[in-house]
Parts: sequence; C-alpha cells; structure tokens
Amino acid sequence: MVSTMGAPFARPVMAFGAVPGRAAESARKHGGSMKEHARYFWAYIPALGALGHGAAAALADRPVPGFVLALWGVCFLFVAFVIVRSILQERSKDEFTTRQLLQAQKMATIGEMASGIAHEVNNPLAVIGRETEWIQEILKEHPPPDVQARREVRESLEVIAAQVGRCAEITHRLLDFARKSEPVLQWVDINALIEEMVRLVERVTRGKNLTIERRYQENLAPVWTDPPLLRQVVLNLLNNAVQAIEKEGSITVMTRDDAMGWVDIAIADTGCGIAPHHLPHLFDPFFSTKGPERGTGLGLAVCQKIVTALGGLILVDSKEGCGSQFTVRLPRRPIASRKTFE
Repeated sequence: MVSTMGAPFARPVMAFGAVPGRAAESARKHGGSMKEHARYFWAYIPALGALGHGAAAALADRPVPGFVLALWGVCFLFVAFVIVRSILQERSKDEFTTRQLLQAQKMATIGEMASGIAHEVNNPLAVIGRETEWIQEILKEHPPPDVQARREVRESLEVIAAQVGRCAEITHRLLDFARKSEPVLQWVDINALIEEMVRLVERVTRGKNLTIERRYQENLAPVWTDPPLLRQVVLNLLNNAVQAIEKEGSITVMTRDDAMGWVDIAIADTGCGIAPHHLPHLFDPFFSTKGPERGTGLGLAVCQKIVTALGGLILVDSKEGCGSQFTVRLPRRPIASRKTFE
C-alpha cells in the first residue's frame, strides 16, 4: 500500500495484517456474536485514532475479531473515498471558475473589438450606399443608349446595394453583441409574443415546402422579461430552423411551464441537425456552420447573452441528419439578481 499521508499511517494496517490467526480464533470463540463484535470494535476506536506504534502495540496485544477487521477496512475505504472526492470536487470547482473567468475576459475583449470594427465600417458603408443610390437615380434620368449596357449596370448596382445591406447587417450584429444595457423588464404574454414572430417567419417563407406547427400551453402565466430582447432571440432561432431545412420539413414551436417556476420556449426542426463536434462551439462568437455567405457566427452568441441577462439559459438537443431543438428556459417571476446585457 502506498500512502501520501506518511509512513506512520501504514503501521496500524500492518499490525492488523499480523494477527489474522488471533482474529479467526476470537471469531470462533465468540461464535460470531454481533454484540460481542460491536464490543470489540468500540474498544479499538481509541487505538485506531492513534495511528502509530502505540496503536500497533495495542492491537497486537488483543484478539481481533474478523468482523472488526472487515468493518475497519470498510471505514478506511469510505474515509479515503470521501477525501479523494472532496479533492476532486475542489479541483473541478477551481477549473470551472478559471474557465468562466477566461471566457468572460475573452468575451469582453471580443466585444470591444467588435464595437470598434462596427463603428469603423459603418461610415464607409453609409457612403457606398448613398453613392449607389445616387448613381441609380442618374441612370433613371439619363439611361445609356445601349439596352444591354443599361441592364448590366443596373444589375451591378443592385448587387452592390445588396452587399452593402448585408455588411450593414453584420455591423448591426456586431453592435448588438458588444452593447451593454440593462433589460427593461415587464410582464409578457409569451404565447402572443412568439405567435407574432411565427407569423412574420411564415410570411417570409410563403411558397416554400415548410410548415410551422404550434404547441402552445394554454393559460400560460405571464413571464417577467424584456419583450424586444426576447423577440430577437425567438426570431433568430426561428430563422436558424428555417435555414436548417434545405428542401422540405417542419418546425414545431412549443411553450410550457413547470412546477419549479420556469417557462420553456422550444423550437424544433426536422433539418440537417448539428455534428457532435460542433455542439460545444455553437455559442462561440463568430462560429458558424452555415458558411461565410450565409452566417456571421454571432446570432447564437447574442442569443445566449440576452437569455443569460434575462436570468435564463439555452439548451440544445441535436442529432446530425435528424434535426435540432433549441429550448429557451426563463424564470416566470422576478429573481433577486439580474445580469446586465453586456
């Protein structure tokens, strides 16, 4: 046996091992009486506490029942288990705290960088957008005589305007990610808020082979939350579900509450699902599985910040090739501490 607690700790163990014959003889003598075993065990407790030469001598001079040896071994293993578990829990707690601190520092740095980039890019984007509109107005008043050239110039300007709009959307997301504000909380009808976002998505996806099923819990109690921020989260998750369905499929939107005071908003799709190795990075800023032409990698990061600021959390359940479900869990009533959306 190897012990990290010093050599004296091993001596009583050696003493127990040195008297197996006496233990067996004592056990036979007393006929395995539980009362007698208990009397012997309690008599040895002071000796066990010594854990030194004195303990070894005391144990060597007394007959030791086998029951006592077994019970002492169980106690020793239990104490060792408790000590090791305590050490591992403390280490795990320290590692978790360190990871949280590093993540907070990383998010703060990324937020500052994102804010700076967004402000720097917004100004030239605004100039490009205005100049594009001005050229389009000129072409309307003085169109080129060549019909082919006129069509090509118009199409090129439309492409420029579309890309300017996309860049502007990216900068707005960067600002959303970097901004610091306190949620404005009020009692909200969650079913009505979600239905508003679902109808908006249905209008956009009209004509596609896509259905949205509602499963709202009836008589759902109001939730103490920030309506604009929650709308942003729900709309982002709905858009992600639409994009995950390539040809045809369905989206299911559910609401429910529980006895613990939480309300769940679940959005499930029958799309492509998420690869297992991507799941740990879903909420990392700038991480996207959609490709650079379809996603900025900020949508879920912003959603997580909002939901955390509202006192909730986001749960993900996904299987590659079968679809995904994102669940937003919010407290129904006010809680003592609210985090700033930062």
